[in-house]
Amino acid sequence: MIELLLTYKYFILFPLAMIEGPFVMMISGLLVKTGQLDFVPTYILLMTGDLTGDMGWYGVGYLWGMPFVRKFGKFFNVTEENVEKVRSIFHRYNATIIFLSKITMGLGFALANLITAGLSKIPFKRFVFWNALGGLLWTAGLMAIGFSLGNFYLKLNGIFGLMSTFASFVIVFIILMNMAKYVRNKVMNKNSL
Repeated sequence: MIELLLTYKYFILFPLAMIEGPFVMMISGLLVKTGQLDFVPTYILLMTGDLTGDMGWYGVGYLWGMPFVRKFGKFFNVTEENVEKVRSIFHRYNATIIFLSKITMGLGFALANLITAGLSKIPFKRFVFWNALGGLLWTAGLMAIGFSLGNFYLKLNGIFGLMSTFASFVIVFIILMNMAKYVRNKVMNKNSL
């Protein structure tokens, strides 16, 4: 991925952010620190790419809803039960859910929240506003992690620095995923009581 970003730079940021936003955002922060990318265009492309990907999942929920969940949900860890639990409170707290889902990776339910926003027919403008607002913080935070790891990389330099920085990215990503899984399990256990 780093090789793709170094080769195609801004041309590849948007599609990569649509597909795998968090990891690309951290790597981009590193590349901003090392002078390979400029902050403003990188930030804008990452934000819009990530938001476009989220709008696509909203569209899936809006247009195909439950039939999609029944057919493909198992591939994304989205079950009808998860969607129904989220959907029941979605109408009351949709702005809060959309915003917090964005800045917390959905507490393990990011995809379910995006699809449920569409499935629940939350107004598109409202969805985009709250998702973009959360995305401003999310993108900046992940780029800041990459930027700070860039300091580490610049100090160590060379092969060892690159390997250590990559390992740090993997560790941070694993920690974030495990935190989301932990919170999701807590929420699921609380809801089952």
